[in-house]
Amino acid sequence: MNKIHFDIVVEDGFVLTEVAAVVDALRVANRINLTPLYEWSYRSKGGGVKSSDSGVLVETDKVPEKSGTNFAVFVGNSDQAREDLADIAIIRGYRFRDARVVLLAEAAARFIQASKSADGIHTTHWENRDVLAEHMPTKEAQAQFAVDDGKVITCAGMGATLDLMLNLIEENMTSASVKTIADVFLHDNIRNADTTQPYEGTRPGGTGDRELDNCIELMQANMEDPLPIAELARVLQLSSRSLERKFHSLLKTTPNTYYRELRLHRASNLLLNTSLSQAEIAQACGFSTGFSRVYKKQFGLTPTAARRQKSLTNTAGKK
Repeated sequence: MNKIHFDIVVEDGFVLTEVAAVVDALRVANRINLTPLYEWSYRSKGGGVKSSDSGVLVETDKVPEKSGTNFAVFVGNSDQAREDLADIAIIRGYRFRDARVVLLAEAAARFIQASKSADGIHTTHWENRDVLAEHMPTKEAQAQFAVDDGKVITCAGMGATLDLMLNLIEENMTSASVKTIADVFLHDNIRNADTTQPYEGTRPGGTGDRELDNCIELMQANMEDPLPIAELARVLQLSSRSLERKFHSLLKTTPNTYYRELRLHRASNLLLNTSLSQAEIAQACGFSTGFSRVYKKQFGLTPTAARRQKSLTNTAGKK
């Protein structure tokens, strides 16, 4: 039986978590199956050594003009602006050779942006949706883990990468074998493509307490116009004191602090990954006054300094 081949396509700044999820899923699958089913190669647009966002180096070969690979997995990246993350010509080349194309996180976002007139609905990591919103309607990026439109598979990346790989492996191995692979990773729940990303405000936050999870869901769904804690408690049919006790017991914080930090992290994502003004970001995250002050208290930098630092880091990385 011919082995199933994966081309893992990376560029400088690639996300090591996603590469590890792809490679280790295939490696463990080979071990479980005894007779190896999978093989893989590292590729990049120009070839050569590529550095991950955490400094790990990978030797890559140039994407071949002719290849019999079965899958081409384009890995996410710390620099969302890199145009080579999802080079349309390279993607078309793989598809022309009947390879299944998988685009993770930022690679998916780049593809969505570059092919916005294409048919189909795609997904990407929730952080990237703010970037896309500047260029197109946000409905173009759905909230689920992965979407296969028959031409390409787009995926949220990060932790969802392992789930996607387990689902792809199940096409060639039994469900029991795939469950064993998941057990090796101590991954007790293989999530399917339709699973909703946790930050979308459409599913509980996973604390194990139903009322607390519902409260977090309400907070995530009401960033621009934050609900008073008393109103949250009323909707949940709890007293404010009971809600405070739940936050203190399970999350070691107060409802106000947790809500404010959620909104600050949302603001930081907008600040570092979009061109929105600080005033627009403050409004979108429910800070009518004092945004710069509370941002600096949380992150140690003013919004202006944080944006400047991100710009300098990206510039250095492109040299």
